Amino acid sequence: MLKRKIVNELQEWSKLERKKALIVEGARQVGKTTTIREFGKKNYKHFVEINFIKKPIAKQAFDGNLDTDTVVMNLTAMDFGPFVKGKTLVFFDEIQECPNARTAIKFLVEDEYFDYIESGSLLGINYKGSDSEEPVGEIASIPVGYESRLEMYPLDFEEFLWACGISGEIIDVLKKSYNNRTEVPPFIHDRIMECFRKYLVIGGLPEVVNTFVTTRDFNAITKVQRDLIAGYRKDISKYAGSDKVLVKRIFDSIPSQLAKQDKRFLLSEIEDGASRRRYADPTQWLVDAGLANYAINVNAFSLPFANVENRKLFKLYMHDTGIVTCMSLDGKQFSIMNGEIDVNEGALTENFVANEFAKKGLALHYYDKKSKHELDFVLSGDDGIILVEVKSGKSYMKHASLDYALANEKDNISRAIVLCASNVEIVDDIVYLPLYMAMFIC
Repeated sequence: MLKRKIVNELQEWSKLERKKALIVEGARQVGKTTTIREFGKKNYKHFVEINFIKKPIAKQAFDGNLDTDTVVMNLTAMDFGPFVKGKTLVFFDEIQECPNARTAIKFLVEDEYFDYIESGSLLGINYKGSDSEEPVGEIASIPVGYESRLEMYPLDFEEFLWACGISGEIIDVLKKSYNNRTEVPPFIHDRIMECFRKYLVIGGLPEVVNTFVTTRDFNAITKVQRDLIAGYRKDISKYAGSDKVLVKRIFDSIPSQLAKQDKRFLLSEIEDGASRRRYADPTQWLVDAGLANYAINVNAFSLPFANVENRKLFKLYMHDTGIVTCMSLDGKQFSIMNGEIDVNEGALTENFVANEFAKKGLALHYYDKKSKHELDFVLSGDDGIILVEVKSGKSYMKHASLDYALANEKDNISRAIVLCASNVEIVDDIVYLPLYMAMFIC
């Protein structure tokens, strides 16, 4: 089984004396079910898994009274169990399929008989398309105050390194080099850059990573990725209701829009005369479903960024870089793994950096004022504003926009970083870091 960081958070939750139900969100196929199942079996004497898609009959257990005794009686009659007070974790998987189960959480948690984890891929999506076999209604009462939330993502780069057999000692060397701004030993740098290039092609979706680890067969990897993409498109058809055509247009457009030099997402490239009003909800659908991340424009170096945002201007990044490769660069995988990481105007490397930041919970912003001096990422760090430029080519020391910002806004900027294929280096006020060190920036 792949080692996942989220297990530490699950363990911390399980140790709480009085705990809420834990709701684990995230896109499909990021590993929620497998991770929760393994955690439950390892950490509880009894583990009860109820998947409302695989066993739709379980929904009937919540058709009547929602008190714990009635619900447990109904579930045990359906052969779920055992339910032993104080020793059982109950896992409601695909809970979006059973709104009454979500409503029942309040009453189940209040009784404190068992621990509960809920999971689902589209919990922020409250409707289905007309082609759904069994439309689901809205939740009668969301259990506010009875749920803790946890977001799960595809494997980040550090988790991918673990899967590749890179030891913790080697990762500690990387962290030390990052913290001290010292060069990574060249043979280690070369090895990690090799893993980085593979990650651009493979991505972090567990099924794809497992296929890589067990087979090293890139034809098999590509097939899994294509199947996942088909599954995402099927989900859009099933859950996006009347917006499904527009959602698919946006989803399909993300890789090509990232291949532009400025990477700004333009609705006009999807449809002539497309309006933001028409596409706002479909775009948000992809973000809510965990399939895309926004980066919002800011036009000043001032905190909080909410005061200087222009939400009409944004970029969209795919949730997994391997999916970007499969959708837009099929046939280029070998070239990418052998060093051609600047393909498509550096779309892959910038998408990688965006994902690493998003997985840390960092809000994504970019700077662009009247189409001049664009900066890839502008972050709010503990020490102030951090500017990050992503350079995938050899001319990584050419960065006119970053130079302009430092010359004119130096008092408002705490750190200036260039992520590139080279080793750690400091020139004037700019720190040059290997692209893979995006995993340490915060």
